[in-house]
This record gives sequence, C-alpha cells and structure tokens, in this order.
Amino acid sequence: MRFLVSNDDGYFSPGIAALAMALGDLGDTFVCAPERDRSGASNSLTLDRPLSVRQAASGFHYVNGTPTDCIHLAATGLMSERPDMVVSGINHGANMGDDTIYSGTVAAATEGFLLGIPAIAISLASHNPVHFETAARVAADLVKRFMQEPFRGAVLLNVNVPDVPYESLSGTKVTRLGRRHKSAPVIRSENPRGDTIWWVGPIGKVADASTGTDFDAIANGYVSITPLSVDLTAHEQLEFISTWVNGANASC
Repeated sequence: MRFLVSNDDGYFSPGIAALAMALGDLGDTFVCAPERDRSGASNSLTLDRPLSVRQAASGFHYVNGTPTDCIHLAATGLMSERPDMVVSGINHGANMGDDTIYSGTVAAATEGFLLGIPAIAISLASHNPVHFETAARVAADLVKRFMQEPFRGAVLLNVNVPDVPYESLSGTKVTRLGRRHKSAPVIRSENPRGDTIWWVGPIGKVADASTGTDFDAIANGYVSITPLSVDLTAHEQLEFISTWVNGANASC
C-alpha cells in the first residue's frame, strides 16, 4: 500500500514520526506536513500565494502552508502514484465533538476523502501526550483491517485514542460526535507597546457526553472511531425551509 501521511502539528512532531514508522512496516509511506504548527487551521487552502515544498533530513516533506495544502499538493502532484490511503496525525490532543470542525488533523484527512481516497485522522486524547506508540499501533491495526477488507469507496474516520499503554485500552467503540457548550468569551489584553490585543477564549465544557459519543468512549478508556460525513446539508430542514421560502414569496 501507499500511504500519504500528514498532520497539523508540523513535520517535526513526535506524533507524525511514530505514525510514519508504524505505517512504514505496512507499505510505502510519503510524509508531507506543515513546516510549523497549524493547529486549528481547519480546511483552509492557501490561494493568495505560491507554496514551497522542502525535504527534511528525516525524508519528510514540509510545506509553508496548511494541512489541507499538504494533502492536496502531495496527492495531486508530488507523489508519483496516487496514495491508497491518507492518514493524518498523531495529533497532540483529542479531536472530538465540535472540535473536529476546527481541527487541521481532521482537515488533512478530509482533503484526502474529498479526493476520493480512504482517510483516517488519529489523535491522542491528552493535553500532554505520552503514549504515541499506542495511537500508532491503533492506526496500524485499522490499516491491517482495511487491507483485509477494504472500504466500499472512500471513507473518512475520526479516531481518538486514550493516552495509556496499548494493553490498558478497554477496547474499541464506533461512536458519534458529542457536543460542547459554547466557548468562553475572548480575552482582552495589551502587548508591551500598550496596544489592545485579543486571545480566543478556552474551549467550552462538554455538553453531550452521553452513551455512544466519542467523549463517553474516551472517558471509559476506549478507542473512539467516528465515521464522518462532509455533507453539511440540514436534510431534516429542507421541507420546512422550502415552505418558509415559498410562504415569503406568496406574500410579495
């Protein structure tokens, strides 16, 4: 198999090194990642300037752009052959619930999915992650399963792994995304020159960690695997909005 590996923490991250090593035992691995930490970059593409690609001593390629840039460049130009799978991570910290919207790690996998390539985003659920080998082994397990029984078409999986030794995992659960409360307000401050500056406030507390969610799985020591969809259409509202719009037109 040919793997395209990326992340949002940068090509120098220990997480991407652990992931590349684990996948290297299963096939050819091409690493293309941002030149610096681009956490929170979401699905942004760089369209206002050209991008450059360099290669580190490790053999990893790095780009002065976003995680989405990295996957797009590699899959559509840098690689001599189309990858069989995109794997993004291992992220330093969880990507669960609403956080997936902002995640550059998930965005890199999403770009592969949008290009018709099966994709996995994998994150270690800890603010100070230690057990990268656990998440790398989980990724390898999923890839081995894929090799035994490939997906029917492109599939996008968001995987979160407890930061514990592999043997201490409770198991694996297929989950849905949980929800958070809204984030805290922005924080106003001043720089050394006295100029007003603003910091984005901390993330909100968990609002929905009920049974079946990714939050619940991680809290109980399970690997959380959530299949994601990119269709943002609110299908359940189509009929209501159609009636609402037509009602407005009728009154004009």
